[in-house]
Amino acid sequence: MITNADPDRRNILLTGTTLAIASVLAGSTSSGANAESSSLNPQPLPPSPGWARALPSGPDARVKITEAYAAHVARDAFFWAWPLVNIYNRRLAFSKMTEQRYVGPLLQAPLNRLTMLTDYVDPEERNVACPNQDVVYGLGMIALDVSPVVVQVPDFGDRFWVYQIVDLRTDSFVQLGKMYGTVPGFYLLVGPNWSGEVPKGITRVFRASSNTGLVAPRVFQDDTPQDKRTIQGVLTGIAMYPLADYDGRMKSTEWSKLPKVAGAPPGEEETRWVLPEKFFDELPTVLADAPPLPGEEARYAQLLAVLAAAKDNPKIKQGMIEAAKDAEEKLVNPLFQFRNYGQQLPHNWSTISNESAFGTDYFTRTAVAKSNILVNSPNETKYFYQDLDASGARLNNSNRYAVTFAKDGTPPVNGFWSLSIYNQHHFFVANPINRFSVGTKNKDLKPAADGSLTVYVQAEAPADPTQRANWLPAPKGDFSLYVRAYWPKAPVLDGSWTPPPVQRVS
Repeated sequence: MITNADPDRRNILLTGTTLAIASVLAGSTSSGANAESSSLNPQPLPPSPGWARALPSGPDARVKITEAYAAHVARDAFFWAWPLVNIYNRRLAFSKMTEQRYVGPLLQAPLNRLTMLTDYVDPEERNVACPNQDVVYGLGMIALDVSPVVVQVPDFGDRFWVYQIVDLRTDSFVQLGKMYGTVPGFYLLVGPNWSGEVPKGITRVFRASSNTGLVAPRVFQDDTPQDKRTIQGVLTGIAMYPLADYDGRMKSTEWSKLPKVAGAPPGEEETRWVLPEKFFDELPTVLADAPPLPGEEARYAQLLAVLAAAKDNPKIKQGMIEAAKDAEEKLVNPLFQFRNYGQQLPHNWSTISNESAFGTDYFTRTAVAKSNILVNSPNETKYFYQDLDASGARLNNSNRYAVTFAKDGTPPVNGFWSLSIYNQHHFFVANPINRFSVGTKNKDLKPAADGSLTVYVQAEAPADPTQRANWLPAPKGDFSLYVRAYWPKAPVLDGSWTPPPVQRVS
């Protein structure tokens, strides 16, 4: 920063530049090739020593700013920091938990521990939009400023599995899963500033960019009574605990014996994790936990200066809250609809290719966080979204639809695939056959004589027995379809395979 005691660096720099320009101009009056080259191809001036330090690194917090400017910065910040505050508030919720247990359809665990389900997610779950019923989930929040965390991987045999572990930005920072050839053992998660000693027996260390994060194991399960019994043995070996609890021996938990208590009646929509009224009170802590990525320094400095101005100015603070409300309504909420973002594919499907590695792609990160937060990395899972039929009309249960995969045309995967259905709020709704997705897990689907597979999406059960076997019940009102390809093969990743059209049949 330039102070009164400093030399007038701006004048020095300007003087140097002026002299250099004068020199070039003088050279243009000289004869010969050198003069012509000098005037037509002036060479860039080298930067002055210390130029980067000659100007302030960010806004001067002592400068009075206008309410309109503060609102402008707040509106932008609400959009790009929305996913970070979302994860932060999930950590706050888990910080109040004192034991591993089930509360209604939800999982609870203290920070730095997780709880596993023992079957598919309950259709009444409302904490995370777009769950799937192909895997048995686990869930826990990490607080690496409290302690490094040991993640335990049992022997899954041939069963598909993957652990999703993301930081405050919802970016993945681990590679644990069948697609990585991960061996059973103990894996250590550490914060950005941890410098302790790694104990003997730890297979690998993963360093997070923030102290806050989320862990969500996923273990594939067939939709058969036999597999639902068989999977229980391997689930007991999944664990997460503070480093102080590590002793080099595999721990086991009988998840079915955890306490179960009644929960509040489920709502229609996802739990609201981001509130404009609290957003700017939470933001300084969030930004401190997620230091700026390269190129974000000026953005952070601008926002922190506005937050400082709002601290003692109620009018500025209220204007920022109103701007956040406006951003929520006009910018964030529309991204709940899959048709409003993503790479556009044939037949009105869409996808993304940087899931869990969003970096500074603020638009996609917030869109995914709003519509279906906590997606896996592309090589782990590829997602395809659909709100519309082949003609571009909104999917609605007043119509009947058919989705036909040609022979050998289901998603090419090393793991498994599924086609799920969600109501207008991106959740499951109870139906007569308790089916919310079809795919690899189903053993009773009936292909046609030519080898194709048609899924019938409609509210009423088809009269034809074959169609009924392939029926995916539609919830009331508008709904969305969603294809998952776990451990996708090259055609899914390079875009040469995309889902078939959703044809309206009546």
